[in-house]
Amino acid sequence: MQRLILTLVIAVVSFLGLQAQEFQGMAVYESKTSTSDFKSRMEGNKNMTPDMQKMIEERMKKMFEKTFILNFNKTASIYKEEEKLEASNQAGGGFRMMSSFAGGGGTYYKNVKDKQYSNDKEFMGKEFLVKDSLTSLAWKMESETRVIGGYTCYKATATKKPSATDFRNMRPRKDDAEKKEGAKPAEEKKTNFLDAVEVPKEIAITAWYTPEIPVSQGPEGYWGLPGLILEVNDGRTTILCSKVVLNPKDKVEIKAVAKGKVVSQKEYDEAVMKKMEEWREMNQGRGGNGGMQMRFGN
Repeated sequence: MQRLILTLVIAVVSFLGLQAQEFQGMAVYESKTSTSDFKSRMEGNKNMTPDMQKMIEERMKKMFEKTFILNFNKTASIYKEEEKLEASNQAGGGFRMMSSFAGGGGTYYKNVKDKQYSNDKEFMGKEFLVKDSLTSLAWKMESETRVIGGYTCYKATATKKPSATDFRNMRPRKDDAEKKEGAKPAEEKKTNFLDAVEVPKEIAITAWYTPEIPVSQGPEGYWGLPGLILEVNDGRTTILCSKVVLNPKDKVEIKAVAKGKVVSQKEYDEAVMKKMEEWREMNQGRGGNGGMQMRFGN
């Protein structure tokens, strides 16, 4: 209880300090998603050559290891992937589509005062502007602390329903039929990536926030804590802040993007899932290499 009271006191004092100026901050986040479970599955795939496996591993590493910049003030923020020169040289086709659903894509704007967010997305050559209400997680405040980048951080946990259009949430599908005693190994029926993965119904979230920076902001859609979130982990993906700059000399205009067809998150997800299902049916029966090439090749 005493620690919680101390946290609130620090937040209030820091907040009063921010009120005396036109506050703005910048934070750099490194996002990494573990692919060890997919690697073990590829090693057991007889239809995949060592060269193909190496190529896929390298591309998945690029897709699931990204750097993001969060610019924020007291009520709003914009979160965007850091631009890299080699981005234009990455593989095209299905793999480029998958990369856009690995936590990147467009500018993620959120306003914690209005509890609204928007995110411009490009899908199948069309521009969308996803606008919806922020998801409020039921954060459980923990007493555990740690230091990140010189800031004292407090632990908070929650659970949430993962997005089916964010490929970082996908896990290798478990075939219960193969686990039954005496069951024969299943034949090669899963011929593409989408047939071999599934999304869990719920994932556990662990966040570390610092009341020393009393803004209810964080990476991606995370918010709702009495301090800037410096780290988030969902078991497979870790988003860790590597740098914080308060009141930088070069101010950034923090506002929502206004381009693209306006849709809700549900409408956008339904459109993406419909197209993914079409790809699944189109590639059914092509064989292991064909399905994989469609998604990981040019």
